[in-house]
Amino acid sequence: MAKGHKIKDTSASYIVTGHSAKTPKRAGGRKSVQSPLNGTNGKSLESWIWDAACSIRGAKDAPKYKDFILPLIFTKRLCDVFDDEINRIAKEVGSRKKAFQLVKADPKLVRFYLPLIPDNTDEPVWSIIRKLTSGIGQNLTTYLKEIAKANPPRKDRKTTLQGIIDRVDFNAITHGQRDIDDDRLSNLIEAISTKRLGLEDVEPDIIGKSYEYLIRKFAEGSGQSAGEFYTPKEVGIIMAKVMDAEPGMEVYDPCCGSGSLLIKCEIAMEEKMNNIPSPLRGEGGGAAIVPSPLKGEGEGGGAKAKSKMNYTPLKLYGQEYIADTWAMANMNMIIHDMEGEIEIGDTFKNPKFRDKRGKLRTFDRVVANPMWNQDWFTEADYDNDEFNRFPKGAGFPGKSSADWGWVQHMHASLKPEGRAAVVLDTGAASRGSGNAGTNKEKSVRQWFVDNDLIENVLYLPENLFYNTSAPGIVIFLNKAKPKKRKGKIFLVNASRIFEKGDPKNFIPEAGIEKIAKILINWKEEGKLSHIVDHAEIKKNDYNISPSRYIHTNDAETYRPIAEIVEELEIIEAEAKETDKALKKILEKIGV
Repeated sequence: MAKGHKIKDTSASYIVTGHSAKTPKRAGGRKSVQSPLNGTNGKSLESWIWDAACSIRGAKDAPKYKDFILPLIFTKRLCDVFDDEINRIAKEVGSRKKAFQLVKADPKLVRFYLPLIPDNTDEPVWSIIRKLTSGIGQNLTTYLKEIAKANPPRKDRKTTLQGIIDRVDFNAITHGQRDIDDDRLSNLIEAISTKRLGLEDVEPDIIGKSYEYLIRKFAEGSGQSAGEFYTPKEVGIIMAKVMDAEPGMEVYDPCCGSGSLLIKCEIAMEEKMNNIPSPLRGEGGGAAIVPSPLKGEGEGGGAKAKSKMNYTPLKLYGQEYIADTWAMANMNMIIHDMEGEIEIGDTFKNPKFRDKRGKLRTFDRVVANPMWNQDWFTEADYDNDEFNRFPKGAGFPGKSSADWGWVQHMHASLKPEGRAAVVLDTGAASRGSGNAGTNKEKSVRQWFVDNDLIENVLYLPENLFYNTSAPGIVIFLNKAKPKKRKGKIFLVNASRIFEKGDPKNFIPEAGIEKIAKILINWKEEGKLSHIVDHAEIKKNDYNISPSRYIHTNDAETYRPIAEIVEELEIIEAEAKETDKALKKILEKIGV
């Protein structure tokens, strides 16, 4: 650091800890040409961010370019926040030029160091990208690689940008043609440039919500692949509210996609601790903690001042198999100003989170929406497991669907008093029940019921998910059920709580609150919820589907066709496996 200058290090203070960094007004006399977020056009940040994405080739083609758009909007946020931090230091040392020199000498003065210095240091850092006129794709790729290289993991910050924003080649060519040409890149950069995304312009929860909105819009146009990275937000909110994580708890998602379920757990905890009014809080509200004002709020910025409590954030952990989705999860976490440890790899075959003894690490809460009915895991994968995830009596659920294999992994990842929530295909609650003979999937389900690990089962409305029109279910596990809930399962049939949307149905806000409140309080309500004891579950051959026990109308209840078709496909696959096994046996005995 230059002699004679001692700078207060507040670089990590805008990570979510209940505090925010003080964000001064822009240094220097030159005003930014970028609009504030509540500009004259009156557009919400969500609308603006989607319009920017559509600037390439319109709404229809925008999802095709998500791997270009998401990193670029993320980089805009990095640039504007870096500018805010440079301004903070400039107020102490007298100029932005000196501030750039100090930060270059000691990058720990800021959370993320950007090696981009404008010729005129009073200009925004983003101006370097905005002023590109030729070789845009090549230069942009180079800039993002330089930013990533400058931000490896540090002792004071595990989060890295390496492998996250430098994955995309903006100059890539396929069959002799640019994937995204410079003209379209220029349009995208200009659209993103119209609004400032700094600390004093937009709060982390707002930019985070808008980023998730953009991910959702991409999911709408991604068809089957949407299930790889996105869970409908209302499903995630319900799961987070019921999980009811406390400050400092460790929360894990073994197939985290874009990281949205982890983020929603943190947001739900913050709302509870900040005593934000909610029907779920019951009488008396939230925690009795004296609020402390945010540092620097209200000082010339666009963000409104609001009270927050002193509390420890959740410790968030996730693993994701697909590299581009892993990068998306990291960007999503950072843009929400949350610290999360996201690993890459196949959780089923190589879980990355282990303790000092090499055993499976355990957590307070586990949430997940694994890909439904995965059929690429074999019985050998279960038999060869080294982490005791698949106990005797449960184990291999059949090759045609790994749904209950994921539930077993989540159960093994829980602390003794841990709880979990997992989204599965509806067939996972009933397949094999009522059939003659044994069924491997039913046997695993029976093990969970007999060991009293299932607390709630929620049946969702149909046509919520972007990769299927079938409804899903959410199974809630509790390794330490309260005494009054032992030997029982609480079932909720929320198939009628939705509104029609385009292109998908959605659960309205009032519906989210109603479902979560009923699940938390175990409140029985006609045609909606019912407490079922284990004797009745056994009587129904371990069918735990709420639709089996709760009829939503007076007439006979019909199951959605998509659900029936999916279940028939699973049964057909199981029959083929059985035929194959029988054929081998007959060949061995010479028949």
